[in-house]
Amino acid sequence: MNIIRIETTNSTNTWVAEHEPSVSSPSLIYCISQTAGRGQRGNHWESEPGKNITASLVFHPENFPANEQFKISEAVAIALVEYLQEKGVEAKVKWPNDIYIGNKKICGILVEHMVMGKYITRSIAGFGLNLNQKEFLSDAPNPVSLTQLTGREYKLEEEIEEVANHLEKSITTLLHENLHGKFLRNLYRHDDSYHKFYDKVRNETLEAKIHTVTPAGILILQTETGETRDYAFKEVEFIINE
Repeated sequence: MNIIRIETTNSTNTWVAEHEPSVSSPSLIYCISQTAGRGQRGNHWESEPGKNITASLVFHPENFPANEQFKISEAVAIALVEYLQEKGVEAKVKWPNDIYIGNKKICGILVEHMVMGKYITRSIAGFGLNLNQKEFLSDAPNPVSLTQLTGREYKLEEEIEEVANHLEKSITTLLHENLHGKFLRNLYRHDDSYHKFYDKVRNETLEAKIHTVTPAGILILQTETGETRDYAFKEVEFIINE
């Protein structure tokens, strides 16, 4: 995989989109200072310059159906989870594609696709992974970094290489193997226990357990009364207490 370092940009996803087609596939672009990192639902991603991994993976899948796009999110999330697990922390994927350690967020992912007809022609998976940051100044409720968890300091360039290797392996596997089972095994709160969620469609809080996530990325919850409810992105929120 080609690795490209840039010093400063507003968002690595935006940088990739602006510099195509000069960026080869696959490539991992990372920056030292990201000034306006974007997250899901338009959120801003806080990252102290030079302390964390702020990067975007870009690749051009061949003949990949657009209606199977959640598989790409799964592959990226699994790569990052396995990287963190190798560091000795119990990372899980919080649906749809944040990475959590316990009830704390260590990584956010934003995947964007270019589609022509029925196929995805380009995918950009941007992510911010908290590596060496020790203090968070934003009002984000539950951030954590790898150094806070392990007490170690990490060399950015070495960790970028490791992450790139995991991503390359995962997206290569994606083309000939179903990763959905692995995604479910590493799913946050998929523990047969009841947790609090906020149903944004019905405007209510409920106690439910995660029944499954479908291959298309639909979250299915089961309430205490046995009712099952299906949720697409942005239709439900996890209620997390420290």
